[in-house]
Amino acid sequence: MVSDINFLLVGNSRLHWAKYSQNQSKFFHTKKEQKVPENIDLDQLIWASVGKLPNFLLKKDNEIKTKDILLSNLPDYFGVDRALACLAALNIIANPLKKDLLIADFGTILSITKLNPNGSIIGGQLIPGFLTQLKSMEQNTKNLKVPQKYEIPTKNFLINTEESILRGVINSLTGVINSSFNPLDDILITCGGDSEFLTKSLKTQKKNIINAPNLVMEGMIIHHLSPKHLL
Repeated sequence: MVSDINFLLVGNSRLHWAKYSQNQSKFFHTKKEQKVPENIDLDQLIWASVGKLPNFLLKKDNEIKTKDILLSNLPDYFGVDRALACLAALNIIANPLKKDLLIADFGTILSITKLNPNGSIIGGQLIPGFLTQLKSMEQNTKNLKVPQKYEIPTKNFLINTEESILRGVINSLTGVINSSFNPLDDILITCGGDSEFLTKSLKTQKKNIINAPNLVMEGMIIHHLSPKHLL
């Protein structure tokens, strides 16, 4: 039996944690300035990073890098989070019709990655994420502020400024996915911190959308437990 194993993905804005024990996984997230959670042995911690490293020491031998992940047509410069999400999708998403997998990771950046059912990377797109767009408008204009509440407006055209901002940003994110996603050929998997919030706004065939918010962390677990798995 595999003993308890802890995993960490260093993101751009948060730290993402997973604990694997007795064939079950638990996920949680902390801010970068917070202390290391209790019962985490940094010498045994399996980790990967796409953002600035935190102020505690991570063991280099335990790092997962993109080049370590067994996927076809995967460039070394691909973000390790994108590669891990692809690995997880291939292993846990039922795909009896052998459709392409379209993974939309709603984080600091919305990364869209497409791969075929055999695990070969087709390509992707990168778009400023939900909070990145909101903060950019506040930083680059005089009168626009980040909304205090993130309730999805029901209408498409609004008078209220905060609602107008939210609707515009949501439409920019969901619009690029709707324009890239063909339900006849693809399965869409959404993940990342804002995925549960934004998946609700996707105007597509719901049966072809799977929300797996911790997909990247699941990829870390799969990679560590079966590093020589066959796809």
